Amino acid sequence: MTHPFLDLAPLSAARFAAIEDRVARLLGTRQDVVIMQGEALLPLEGAIRATAGPGTTALNVITGPYGQTFGDWLRDCGATVHDLAVPFHTAVTAEQIAGALAEHPEIDFVSLVHAEAATGNTNPVAEIGEVVRRHGALFYLDAVASVGAEPVLPDAWGVDLCVIGAQKAMGGPAGVSAVSVSERAWGRMAANPGAPRRSYLSLLDWKERWIDGGRKALLHAPAQLEMLALEACVARIEAEGLDTVMDRHRASAAATRAGALALGGGLEPYVYEAADAAPVATTLRTPAGVVASELVARALAADPSLPLAAGGGALAKEMIRVNHYGADATPGAVRGCLTGLGAALAEQGLDVDVVGALRAADTAAA
Repeated sequence: MTHPFLDLAPLSAARFAAIEDRVARLLGTRQDVVIMQGEALLPLEGAIRATAGPGTTALNVITGPYGQTFGDWLRDCGATVHDLAVPFHTAVTAEQIAGALAEHPEIDFVSLVHAEAATGNTNPVAEIGEVVRRHGALFYLDAVASVGAEPVLPDAWGVDLCVIGAQKAMGGPAGVSAVSVSERAWGRMAANPGAPRRSYLSLLDWKERWIDGGRKALLHAPAQLEMLALEACVARIEAEGLDTVMDRHRASAAATRAGALALGGGLEPYVYEAADAAPVATTLRTPAGVVASELVARALAADPSLPLAAGGGALAKEMIRVNHYGADATPGAVRGCLTGLGAALAEQGLDVDVVGALRAADTAAA
């Protein structure tokens, strides 16, 4: 049996390095970029375990579930962790970060999620980066959901470890991810006796055997299909233009928010302030007595193609996610979601205005 995805020639080291270079250009970074052969949890965990240990004092910012996970990893490494948690319907501020650093001047590591697709908020990384840089801490950023939907600028923002994944706003594969690494972060890893070595989690292995060797020989056989898909994904963004891709996401978010407010039926944005809402996905709060997962199920039963999902865990009762990212960052996807949610709310006897919602969405996106 033959198939275009089978029996491919091995991916060369030169091709692999060229894809890394294109990812670096996408981030506008002069730092080393390592493409990891797994979903973004691989470099997210690997970067923490490489740079944190018993001598680390970390400020871990929690604006959603991933921030909670990072705190768990840091504690598992033996770090002293100070959590700064804010309500999931808002964003953290640079002033809050500065206050935490002043209260604990020994902090030398700051972990932050840029955009939380799970909760729909986004954090002001440029302003936070200035605060962290003045303090002198290592800055670790999860930009998996934000890249492609809004600017991600590790060099300009002073980010030492910036992890991205292609499966959301970039519209690419989930099986590979990347991390940009500053010289300071490499130094922290080299000085950390607990940094993973000879391990799939190891970033130092990639530096010593790949980067320091001039990127001539790969550590192991790469995930070939995923690498080729990442290359195609970046090429598509280059052809469309990154600014245009980000504009699609911003317009989709604005349209969804305006449409939900005009729809009625008690549906409202989960993130209170528009300035705190992430362009990658819009979260909505259901009215009292309406279970979000059941409402989403009704909408998907009518149209399974809609990019709708209920919130995770306890949020499944009250939160709906409109995942208008990647190929779904379009007016058609937004209009379909508003129409589907309006019909599902109407089935429950709630008063909705679908025509008004679509009009408001079109106006906001213009």
